[in-house]
Amino acid sequence: MKYIERPVYSERIKPFIGKQIIKVLTGQRRVGKSYIMVQLMDFIRHDNPLANIVYINCELDQFAHLHTNIDLSEYLQDKFVADNANYLFIDEIQEIDSFQLTLRSLLAENKCDIFCTGSNARMLSGELATFLSGRYIEINIHSLSFSEFLRFHELKPEIESLMKYLTYGGMPYLQNIGLADDLPFEYLKNVYSTILLKDVVVRENIRNISFLENLVLYLSDNIGSLFSANNISKFLKSQRIEISPQLTINYLKALSNAYFVHKVVRSEIGGLKVFEIGEKYYFEDLGLRNTLKGFNRKTDIHKLLENAVYLHLLQNGYRVFIGKLDNREIDFVAERNGVKIYVQVCLQIVEKSTFTREFGNLMMINDNYPKYVITLNDLIIGNDYQGIKQMNLLDFLLFDI
Repeated sequence: MKYIERPVYSERIKPFIGKQIIKVLTGQRRVGKSYIMVQLMDFIRHDNPLANIVYINCELDQFAHLHTNIDLSEYLQDKFVADNANYLFIDEIQEIDSFQLTLRSLLAENKCDIFCTGSNARMLSGELATFLSGRYIEINIHSLSFSEFLRFHELKPEIESLMKYLTYGGMPYLQNIGLADDLPFEYLKNVYSTILLKDVVVRENIRNISFLENLVLYLSDNIGSLFSANNISKFLKSQRIEISPQLTINYLKALSNAYFVHKVVRSEIGGLKVFEIGEKYYFEDLGLRNTLKGFNRKTDIHKLLENAVYLHLLQNGYRVFIGKLDNREIDFVAERNGVKIYVQVCLQIVEKSTFTREFGNLMMINDNYPKYVITLNDLIIGNDYQGIKQMNLLDFLLFDI
């Protein structure tokens, strides 16, 4: 099988090969989890040509009979070779009911080295957490970063390529389709329908599909805006859609469980308080968002700019919050291994009031962690102002933060 390697993920997983801990690759459907597993299998075969690798893809017809853990256990009964290195790879494991029971037994008996992928976060918060707490490691897989996007599509790091990334997003399979005309969006429409049906509606037992679709449209039009379930319900009521705040919360959770959108909560800068009311939502893939609303460069570019910055932080392993400093807001506070960075995002800085707001908020933070202002226009102050760096989005998305 031909594929383009994504070492940013495979290199994170390789140190755990051969260790008695389940490797769980999570992420939105179609972000490339299966191909990363193929890369890992090829690495194992290269390292040990005699390795016995058992691969199950729950989306293929040949494995459609594996409905429960009992089916899975029976299937695996004669698949492992005694006195040999055995490896088990299961793709989209959440399709098998009570799969965690089989994995727990295999782990206890030291039968094989286990790898699996899943497209729903409930798999971790429920099934795995209950039965395998402390015995698995989660590796989040995301859609292509901008640097990966350039490599997959053989593009140069220039503004035209950036606009293509903001338009079509980073779903890896687009490399086989190309970025011409409406072909990418035809593919992305199918991906969106599959995610909504398989990973949200069916998995979460959603009944009001019409409301779910309206909610997704609302999210796509309000990237970077503070949310509350009450406000969303009031807005929908103005559109003559009667929905309770609790149902709104449940559906937002369902979309987040499918990794389709990411919920980002507010956190007090310099303190420990996390605010339960008022959060923001960002899309896992910009192309899927644009499939819903289209890409109007005049009205949408600032939303996609902020979403792209958030994804870059996420793809680099940061935990991301919205910062609150008294009555001021910092767009992103990102933390990794005890180190923070602060990021303000602005379409352009041409007026003094904008400059004062974006830089002034960061200057109020009384610590020495790195601070950035990300814009789409060229630099107007050099690349540093009182220790705060201004960067063009193109450079930031290629920056090893």
